Amino acid sequence: MENHKLTDWLPTTRKEAKLRGWEELDVVLFSGDAYVDHPSFGAAVIGRILEAEGLRVAIVPQPNWQDDLRDFKKMGRPRLFFGISAGCMDSMVNKYTAAKRFRSEDAYSPDGKHSMRPEYATTVYSNILKELYPDSPVVIGGIEASMRRFTHYDYWQDTLKKSILIDSKADLLIYGMGEQPITTIAQRLKDELAASGAEYVTSEMAKKVTRDIPQVGYLTGKSDFTPGDNDTLLHSHEECLKSKEKEAKNFLVIERESNKLHAKRLIQSVNGLLTVINPPFPPMTTEQLDHSFDLPYTRLPHPKYNGKRIPAYDMIKFSVNIHRGCFGGCAFCTISAHQGKFIVNRSEESIVREVEKIAAMPDFKGYLSDLGGPSANMYMMSGCNKSRCAKCARSSCIQPNVCPNLNIDHAPLLKLYKRVDAIRGIKKSFIGSGVRYDLLLHKTGDKQKDHNTALYTEELIRNHVSGRLKVAPEHTDDKVLKLMRKPSFMQFRQFRDIFNRINQQHKLNQQLIPYFISSHPGSTMESMASLAAETKELNFHLEQVQDFTPTPMTMATEMYYTGINPETGDKIFCARNMREKEEQRLFFFWYKSDEQKRIKALLKKMGRNDLLRKLGL
Repeated sequence: MENHKLTDWLPTTRKEAKLRGWEELDVVLFSGDAYVDHPSFGAAVIGRILEAEGLRVAIVPQPNWQDDLRDFKKMGRPRLFFGISAGCMDSMVNKYTAAKRFRSEDAYSPDGKHSMRPEYATTVYSNILKELYPDSPVVIGGIEASMRRFTHYDYWQDTLKKSILIDSKADLLIYGMGEQPITTIAQRLKDELAASGAEYVTSEMAKKVTRDIPQVGYLTGKSDFTPGDNDTLLHSHEECLKSKEKEAKNFLVIERESNKLHAKRLIQSVNGLLTVINPPFPPMTTEQLDHSFDLPYTRLPHPKYNGKRIPAYDMIKFSVNIHRGCFGGCAFCTISAHQGKFIVNRSEESIVREVEKIAAMPDFKGYLSDLGGPSANMYMMSGCNKSRCAKCARSSCIQPNVCPNLNIDHAPLLKLYKRVDAIRGIKKSFIGSGVRYDLLLHKTGDKQKDHNTALYTEELIRNHVSGRLKVAPEHTDDKVLKLMRKPSFMQFRQFRDIFNRINQQHKLNQQLIPYFISSHPGSTMESMASLAAETKELNFHLEQVQDFTPTPMTMATEMYYTGINPETGDKIFCARNMREKEEQRLFFFWYKSDEQKRIKALLKKMGRNDLLRKLGL
């Protein structure tokens, strides 16, 4: 750990806290991930943002929940609160594939070990802390808490589960990106502690001063709740158990409010209590996001992992995130549900500072693996008329059509790439994030913007592809794509032609790597067989494929559970059993001789001799 000392990381033990001169702590964070002090890892971000507020913060990464619970006791009771996150992924998605088998490794654990976190980690950690410190406030956050804040379908138990606030017994829940709510909570509790003269904040004290904070959720008794004019009452958990239609209607309301700048407070009855979810904070400003990214991260795993590999860190070690949010609104994706659809941009100066830090790392060879974000080419894009955005509740700004109010200008990205590539020590900046080719094909009617898009496309393909460019058509059937909220497959064909033309012009030997999903709601055996025929015609031997995994609180998961399109009420076919899912996935591999016999039998059973001929079987 060249040029670093142990106190450059947030403390993970009492001994490390004492090295900083701390005898007591204000906040103790528990994380299901290994502690990597990097802005792509949530626990590090929350810890650093609280440290910047003058608080004494410790992180306990991957505590042992199966022994005498010493990891939960070792830091003692904090003055303000405990914070909990399952990690950068839902703990069940992290552990299991769509076939409910163990993943090959846990990307956020040392050496990829699976044994470092429990299933439903947020709930397990929270229950332990509430047992050990019943009167100390517990705040849960991260994607697991965020996406399970209401009644939600759990694929692994194949059931509707209550709000995570019920099972976890937590005092507060933060949803979405947590910097704004966590700093507000901390300041309120700090002020309340000072005013009370007490040694520690209690759950009752926290209850008194935090329940009006935006972007938090909590449980309350019906007699203790005061309704407001900005409230929307959802169908109760008990009603949703009896009616899939009511669950689908709930989701529509939740999604609509999640995509508004001025949202309602949402209330759901469960177990005789009320789950109350306050509207979110306004999107962060560039200055606020810069502050979060500019904190003094070491950008390295904690020294306790010396000699161990953390797969997720290896992937992002030399990458830079340039914005947050995604306005794609894909039905199967949690990004916009968690980060929001409104793009929050870092300044060029903040991005350059991070690139310069990477360039100074002793093992950096001059190649940035990614200069991107949730979608690589949405930087600095937003509504032209902000007052129109303030009234909008669309889940996607680009599907089923591109909003005419959306400013699609790739000029800021061209400028950023040029500036980053001029930094000393940078040989190449690659774009590893997925590119939205529908944005590259869209004609705005503004000659300058359309010219910038053409320039960007050429710049991207000529200078920022590390041999392979990732894009995500996801399917070839336009009916399925409509349910996915993805563009017609014809657009992928158009982009492929552009990609090939630019490669030929500049004598480049690069590949276009398409991502596809099987078993998405609406996808049938016939549509997968057609996918096989179309990809064969295009000469793609597919590698980047996945079987649809229903993850909590996405539109696709609601379709899977209810069998209904919440937007239309129409019934939808879903491949629900493992045999159906496996057979759909089989069609990705039409080119493998050991799979062709089974594919041939399935096509004959379907009576699709035309597809047999197209596949040459």
